[in-house]
Amino acid sequence: MIYCVVPEALEAELFDKLSAYYADDENVTVIVDRRKTERRGPGDDAEAAEQRETRDRRRPRVPGEFPRIESE
Repeated sequence: MIYCVVPEALEAELFDKLSAYYADDENVTVIVDRRKTERRGPGDDAEAAEQRETRDRRRPRVPGEFPRIESE
């Protein structure tokens, strides 16, 4: 899914045009950004950085060895 985000200040000018432009594309949805404030307050980043846990999300390697491949 792809979201085409239109700022609220430009809604009257762009929303209908973009909706018509992407009407045939099921993978695109045109939305209006109506957020009034930032979700994070000042200083939240420092606190979050201290609490944030970084970890390796890669899958662990399979134990063992790969079989030998004979070349022709």
